[in-house]
Amino acid sequence: MIRISSQQIFSGGISRMQEVNADLVKTQQQLSTGKRVNKPSDDPVAAARILKLDQEVKRIETYERNANLADNRLKQEESTLASAVDIIQRVRELTVQAGNGSLSANDRMSISSELKERLGQLANVANTRDASGEYIFSGFQGSTPAFAKDASGAWTYQGDEGQRVLEIDDGVTVPISDHGKGIFVNIPATISVKESDSVDGYVSGLELFAPQDLEDAFSPAVPNDLTITVVDAAGTLSITANGGTLDLTPTPAPTVGEPFEVSGIALTVNDAVFNADPTLTDSFTIGVSDKQSIFGTIEKLVAGLEGIDKATLKTSAEYDALIAESLANLDNGQESILLKQTQLGGRLNAVESTTAFLEDSGLYSKEIRSQLQDVDYAEAISNLSFQSFVLQAAQQSFAQISRLSLFDRL
Repeated sequence: MIRISSQQIFSGGISRMQEVNADLVKTQQQLSTGKRVNKPSDDPVAAARILKLDQEVKRIETYERNANLADNRLKQEESTLASAVDIIQRVRELTVQAGNGSLSANDRMSISSELKERLGQLANVANTRDASGEYIFSGFQGSTPAFAKDASGAWTYQGDEGQRVLEIDDGVTVPISDHGKGIFVNIPATISVKESDSVDGYVSGLELFAPQDLEDAFSPAVPNDLTITVVDAAGTLSITANGGTLDLTPTPAPTVGEPFEVSGIALTVNDAVFNADPTLTDSFTIGVSDKQSIFGTIEKLVAGLEGIDKATLKTSAEYDALIAESLANLDNGQESILLKQTQLGGRLNAVESTTAFLEDSGLYSKEIRSQLQDVDYAEAISNLSFQSFVLQAAQQSFAQISRLSLFDRL
């Protein structure tokens, strides 16, 4: 015969009610939080996987924020460069108008005034700031304006050549900035006369028609200038490069007033002043690989419109050359910006595809986590009803059993 003491009855009853109540509280917590696993002991295996999935979701969310930032920065730069192209296009239209030979001095001054306004607009565009107040074209010097006027009043670049990059996925980085020096300053300048010792001489018909010939002639390094010198009273010309160490004079040697070609460059030296004394010569320095900023091109054009008098043949030729050079340099500037816009388009495509991948990965990770973690409300509510019933039954049974006594049978 097994004897059960009153203490055992009470202990067993209380223990059972505590177990049922614990299950009930667990189910209530699941319903209130919406999670099946609220602590590791609920399901150790699932809890470990949920922890890893939480880390993965946070990683993806961080990269999504980076991708969104990159997208905003690149779109802002793209929009800014589009504005710059519009301004340069207007400057080009004004330059074409300035080339009209029937314009009066007042007409040229009016064009010059608008060019100054457009120059200021271009500077404002180049000094665009992002949402955090940093200048987007200053490289790493975000607190410094990209362009500012120097002591002479010319617009010069103030930043550095740094390029910021942002990681938008594991091992995937994308540049989110471009320095203004590469976009607005380092623009290939058209070939032009940089210096002249002649009083009445000038160069006309200057044209680069075969760039490859120029590169081959100056290989391995293209110099910054080409010197044309009148060597005698007959007007014979010599053409040298690399500081005079490279003789490019054609055979037979060209003369003043005669069109000629040398290393892919066509030109004519006109009306140079000759002197019977062979020690007196005229020379012209032709820039062949110079760089000129878009700002410098417009500034030079403004100075030309305000300073050149077309009353003489020489100044008229200089004026025409200025217009032609300005148009060529403006085209080079637009091409530089359009090339950068193409690069930005490629970066935006990369950001877009990475963003789509991150979104898909995030949805997949969240779905798996949901399957492991989220509660089945229908099942949980059913369990809660059943557990409430069991707890109530246990309480009633315990109440009945706890009142039993041998004295009731006496």
